[in-house]
Order: sequence, then structure tokens, then C-alpha cells
Amino acid sequence: MTDSNKMIINLALFGMTQSGKSSAGNILLGSTDFHSSFSPCSVTKDCCLGRSCHLCGFMRRGGQEITLQIQVLDTPGYPHSRLTKKHVKQEVKEALAHHFGQEGLHLALLVQRADMPLCGQEVSDLVQMIQELLGHAWKNYTAILFTHAEKIEEAGFSEDKYLHEASNTLLTLLNSVQHRYIFQYKKGNSLNEQRIKILERIMEFIKENCYQVLTFK
Repeated sequence: MTDSNKMIINLALFGMTQSGKSSAGNILLGSTDFHSSFSPCSVTKDCCLGRSCHLCGFMRRGGQEITLQIQVLDTPGYPHSRLTKKHVKQEVKEALAHHFGQEGLHLALLVQRADMPLCGQEVSDLVQMIQELLGHAWKNYTAILFTHAEKIEEAGFSEDKYLHEASNTLLTLLNSVQHRYIFQYKKGNSLNEQRIKILERIMEFIKENCYQVLTFK
């Protein structure tokens, strides 16, 4: 945050390879800052920070209209097809300290494809890495972002039914992050409408935390 009518929100994206992290980051920013494409291997190799344009009058606080700016840190997927866990963890650790060391991180988004089950050792390793990077309070500063949510609609599932029939791994993770989740759809709505809906949901989570942040050294 800078002055009384402007707010900067810092977000970080985590997820497995081809989960849609970079694409989700572009929607959050309203831009194409992050390279995103289909590939049989991991696309993102380095951490990259993107900044959105100012969203004037996005919300009101204390009777004043607030101008919002979003900063998003895109990170390499894990497990990575070319990089070791040690390399990915060190890369992300340094980026968090460099970009959010003083301002702090408002929310981490664990990006997961809605059309793929969340299970197995790989997701356990990813969650463990997030815990190690964010510290013991990670559960209070993490939400799950489900990409490709239009696929569950095509399969005849509502969001509630989808979550009701989710794997034990996903249900345990949802319980850990206090059921903070967002569904991202690519059909029906314009990209700007998707963006506003996701940002409004994110701001709800941040308000619940009283705008507190995680800091890094």
C-alpha cells in the first residue's frame, strides 16, 4: 500500500506443470506478461513478476474509492520436467524475498486443473514446498484456484457436487486452507468479467485476513 486511496495487492502462483499458472496470472493482470502455451514439458523456468494497470474505483474502504494494482509472481511448476526441487525452491525463495520482502505477500494461489484429480505424492511434495517457503502460517495465506472449470460444467457437475465428490487429498487440502477456493472459467464470460470476479473473491480472502501479509527475509 502506498497512499490512502491506492492499494497494491501481492500474489504468488504455485502449481504443478501445465496446471495453468501463467495463464491464470495473465487473467489476474489483464495482460499477456507471462508466456503460456501447451507443452509436453514445463514451460516456466524462472520466477517472473507482473504488474497490472491501475483499477480505479475497484472497491471502497473507509468511505473512499480505492484504486487497486495487482502484482503477481509466476513461479516454475513443481514437479518440474527439467529442474530439481532444490533448484525450484531456491529460485522461488529468492524471488519472494526480492519482490515481497518488505511489502509482504497477501495471498498465495495454488493453481490446480479442475479436470484433473488432485492426488498422489507429487501434490504432497508441492504442498510441502509451499509450507517450507511460506512458513507455519501458510494455511492462512493460501487459496486454491481451479482452472479449466468449464470442463466440470460440461461434465454435468455443479461446483458443490464437484467438491462433494473430490478426492480425499483435495478435501484435506481444502480443509487446511479453510475452504478458500476460486473457480476460473474460460467460457461464457469475457476475460475482463472473469478477472473482476476472481479479484473480488481474492479481496474477500484478503479482507478476512485484515489485509495482513507474510513477509520474507
